[in-house]
Amino acid sequence: RGPTHSFLLLPFWALAFSWILARLLREPGGWRALYGVTALGIALHIVGDLITNFGTMILWPLTTWRPGLGTTFIIDPWFTGIILAGLIAALFLRRKRFPSVAALATLCAYVGFQYVVKQQALEFGAEYARSHGIAGARIDAHPRPASPFNWTVFVSDEEAHRFAHVNLVRDKPKPYQPGDGFFARLDAAYLPPGQAVWVTRTRYGQTDQALIREAWESPPLGFFRWFAELPAFDGMTAKPDCTWFVDLRFLIPGRNDLPFEFGACREAPDRPWRAYQRDAIGKGPVR
Repeated sequence: RGPTHSFLLLPFWALAFSWILARLLREPGGWRALYGVTALGIALHIVGDLITNFGTMILWPLTTWRPGLGTTFIIDPWFTGIILAGLIAALFLRRKRFPSVAALATLCAYVGFQYVVKQQALEFGAEYARSHGIAGARIDAHPRPASPFNWTVFVSDEEAHRFAHVNLVRDKPKPYQPGDGFFARLDAAYLPPGQAVWVTRTRYGQTDQALIREAWESPPLGFFRWFAELPAFDGMTAKPDCTWFVDLRFLIPGRNDLPFEFGACREAPDRPWRAYQRDAIGKGPVR
């Protein structure tokens, strides 16, 4: 989500793709006839990424700022279903604008609805911070799969992240039985707000904090400090001596592992730190 997702470079990408399409489709009007719709398609893709919480560098190369509205999970069946319904309707009503206009309006309304729900999730986190006397806490709410009411709410300070998986409209837990299906298994993890289970993950562990901070602040991990929005300590291993960190943005109930697990490793206390990705440690340090 860097150069290919930059609004500043959009005119260049639209020119390149419209030229290629004109050659492939043998468009009599050349690339100019396709430039507008190509540019619009690319812009809609960028906006579609902006509504997730993973960040998009829309002003690259001027800045690596990564805004994200954070209303919509990366795979949302309702969002996708609205698009598919619009495409199918347009297939049968090819000469009508109504199907595409209606689908786009419904899609915008759905994202607006998700934004309202996110504010409720943020207020739930803020209330937890107030009731537990956590002054100056950063409150985050991240959308989760299966339902627009499923959220992971984070209350963070300089030492730890506290989080809970909640369904904002549920008044009792949703039981799950083996065989209920994939989405039912994902959905069951989100509890009613009144029964939320808060979990704490520290940024620098409980012991050896000086060593863990040294590893976290080492220059080789600079890229991960830039990337991770909710960094947390995730253990230490030996041979080589590694201190591991994760980004809790990607913590989803039902998923056994987290992506983007990185660590600072060194062969001895007097040797320099090197960055490794956990699942690729045998392949050498991160370049």
